[in-house]
Amino acid sequence: MTVRSAGRRARLTGVGCTRFGEIPGSIWLSLHADATREALADAGLVKADVDGIICAYSLVEPHLMPSSVVAEYLGLRPAWSAALMLGGATGCAAVMQAALVVESGRCRHVLVVAGDNRLTGMSRDGAVAALAQVGHPQFELPYGPTIPAFYALVAARYMHEHGATPEHLAQIAVTMRRHAALHPGAQMRTPITVADVLASRMIARPLHLLDCCLVSDGAAAVIVSAADAAAGTRRGDVALLGAGQGHTHEHLSQAPSLTDFGCHDAAARALGEAGLRPSEVQVAQIYDSFTITLLIELESMGFFARGEAGPAIAAGALGLGGRLPTNTHGGLLSFGHSGAAGGLTHVVEGVRQLRGECGARQVEGARIGLVHGDGGVLSAHCSLALGRI
Repeated sequence: MTVRSAGRRARLTGVGCTRFGEIPGSIWLSLHADATREALADAGLVKADVDGIICAYSLVEPHLMPSSVVAEYLGLRPAWSAALMLGGATGCAAVMQAALVVESGRCRHVLVVAGDNRLTGMSRDGAVAALAQVGHPQFELPYGPTIPAFYALVAARYMHEHGATPEHLAQIAVTMRRHAALHPGAQMRTPITVADVLASRMIARPLHLLDCCLVSDGAAAVIVSAADAAAGTRRGDVALLGAGQGHTHEHLSQAPSLTDFGCHDAAARALGEAGLRPSEVQVAQIYDSFTITLLIELESMGFFARGEAGPAIAAGALGLGGRLPTNTHGGLLSFGHSGAAGGLTHVVEGVRQLRGECGARQVEGARIGLVHGDGGVLSAHCSLALGRI
């Protein structure tokens, strides 16, 4: 498949995103409403046009039936409703599922929305305890691991096998901050240096504080439309050309490898379905819960050979004008991270890049993009190949 043969592929017709950071007085539902309002306006649609909804989950205010709660709050009466829980892969997987729904003819316009107020709605200890539950209840949790500790194990193994250095990881954080400085809605915009990253306090060796993603309030939304229905929207020129998932484990102690994960299969399936090679991707939005996450995924997905990503990143490969501009909004490391919405912001940025709407952070001439999300400890993976048609 090429961009010119997108045919009946689903279109991403509307995107919306709140600012990320501390949003006093927000609740998870109000954040959903803000992002949805922006996405509908972007698509030129009204609430009555939405006949499907898929949402994520809230750690601050859990619900048994979140999609029904969100639809009720937004005043929607969908013909199809679902909720998804795949950690950081949720946003991409929800877009993939919404595309399957509209391509089947079941719905015309599906709202994908996620958000949470983790910064103002949870204590630090509460957030750490909640996220640590991804650990195996018998073989991991009794030893008291945290999410950073799990990723530190991955980082240590990768550095041992492939020679990456703390400076390579630090350069990722610096690049993300440089991109975030160009986005008015980003949580962290003050420039940082490699020395700043290395001087930040150690969280779980070898990961420093600035190697870790932020905790934020915020929400994002995407309207996924059938190809024929997209003709009635303001912008129907970004298509989902391919999508794929990859799942190798849930608990890190059961992972078949500490340096190769399901992102390889997810990206191969998405790009294969789109008829594309990694070298044809012009801009990427790839999950960056920690600096090591992004480094490993870039290599597993085929953008760099093993051991080459670190030196390439140090030379500017991920920056604007580099070999593969990545996370041009600043990613989870600097734009912000509020749970499933963090991954969905990557989709929002991917669409805006292909439309040419990103101003000072725009990748000139970008028509092919790849978005990737992962959940757990590199457990669940979903990739989306996007193209402007």
